[in-house]
Amino acid sequence: MSLGDEGQTRTRLPDSGGDVYGGARRGGRTPSRGLVTVVGVVVLLIAAIAFANRGGDDSPSTSSVNDPKTSATSATGKTPVKTKAAGIPTGYAHDQQGAQSAAANYAVALGSADMFNKVRRDAILQTVISPSRVAHFVSSLDKAYTPQFNKNVGLTEDGTAPAGSTFVSRTSPIGTKVTAATDSHATVEVWCSGLLGVAGENSTNPVTNSWFTTTMQLEWTGGDWKIVTQTQKEGPAPVPGDEKASGADDMAKAVEEYGGFTYAR
Repeated sequence: MSLGDEGQTRTRLPDSGGDVYGGARRGGRTPSRGLVTVVGVVVLLIAAIAFANRGGDDSPSTSSVNDPKTSATSATGKTPVKTKAAGIPTGYAHDQQGAQSAAANYAVALGSADMFNKVRRDAILQTVISPSRVAHFVSSLDKAYTPQFNKNVGLTEDGTAPAGSTFVSRTSPIGTKVTAATDSHATVEVWCSGLLGVAGENSTNPVTNSWFTTTMQLEWTGGDWKIVTQTQKEGPAPVPGDEKASGADDMAKAVEEYGGFTYAR
């Protein structure tokens, strides 16, 4: 994917016909400054998560004879929860579907713009992280979300968007699957699409799209599913389309007008 100026095509289609997945060559292009910055941000975010998870290897194993079975990818599941804490859905079913719903909603929260604000970030962590791990996550992420980190994503050092611009950080789950489960623990993978950047006429960090998979180890504690550890990796990413990138005003308006969702399996 390329980050051309407004009005340019965001991607380049394969130079020749045929199945792209079969090895057709794709046209190359020198990455723009915005793309290089965003790649750096993604690396920093993954590093922050890894840093937060150090020392978490002593968490109980999630493997058992109750290994999950592969299921079709059609939309199925139970009604979304009706309670919230810090604006995040809570009170999930004590089963694999409940664990998947929790992981999907927690991915949304952890990928939101609120994570760049200390007060709101702490409220999110108190809601989605297992009580035994909250202090560790808070301390570790405080070291990761620094003034320099804010500058890297196009914010001011205090984590606010520059005047006349809108900061965008939003995660949308595409699907979930359980890879291990017991009565009290579950490992859930969430395939996500994400938006990150600053929408503004003078922005050097335009809003870009990414694809990644986050893996959460959850435990049943206090009557709900909570995160023990979380890791993230790139992809799977689809072949980009050839739609034109929207202007800063359209992007900012869309983010402000279109709200997020409560997810359920």
